[in-house]
Amino acid sequence: MSTAKVDLNCDVGEGFGTWTMGPDAELMQLVTSANVACGFHAGDPSWMRRTCELAAQCGVTVGAQVGYPDLVGFGRRHLEMAPAELTDAVLYQIGALDGFARAAGTPVRYVKPHGALYHAAAERPDYALAVVTAVRQFDRALAVVAPPRSQLAQAAAEAGLTVVVEGFADRGYAADGRLLARSLPGAVLTDPEAVGRQAVALATGAQESPAGGPIATLCVHSDTPGAAAVAQAARSALEQAGIAVVPFAGGISR
Repeated sequence: MSTAKVDLNCDVGEGFGTWTMGPDAELMQLVTSANVACGFHAGDPSWMRRTCELAAQCGVTVGAQVGYPDLVGFGRRHLEMAPAELTDAVLYQIGALDGFARAAGTPVRYVKPHGALYHAAAERPDYALAVVTAVRQFDRALAVVAPPRSQLAQAAAEAGLTVVVEGFADRGYAADGRLLARSLPGAVLTDPEAVGRQAVALATGAQESPAGGPIATLCVHSDTPGAAAVAQAARSALEQAGIAVVPFAGGISR
């Protein structure tokens, strides 16, 4: 079933020290929600501050992108952690980012796991519950971004949290509806036309995300080659299809 609106989110604030990852300033002009790295898989205190300030200036909703403590692997390597340890790690990251977000005049409004943690929480009930427990302990008003019908979405719903179902505009899907592993051909979409088509298909339900829809937010990645062009293609295609691109959790509609 078609939807009249969808959020467009992007992973940002992924630099470290003097090293810059993606074109955050350009992306902030195109997206409506910013998944800000919280220092565990990427980012550091200064990057967190600057990214929150940029999001506030652009009217973009701030979300905490929580990950494994894995700067070397960019959070894309799975780590075995005890549930209580994982809860503490997630709670720590949310709290740290919220401090910088509030200093910039905008609180954290949602939580989205990053990389390997995103996939683990989608498939494993213990990891899903660990993430949800941290969110509940910090603020029950926070939304949780998750794949549809995933363990994370189920755990968040059962905890009474708002679940925001996500699809990916710049990632390839396998026949079973799961994201292709990044090591496989076609896993990352860089052709703007292909990205635009997929964004519209996911937003309207013409293409299912993993395990089905409906989709409330679409993700693009700042480390995708040509990230700004990719995000622009997704936004333009959505708007041309009559789909409003608006934040799902506060922020300023542009």
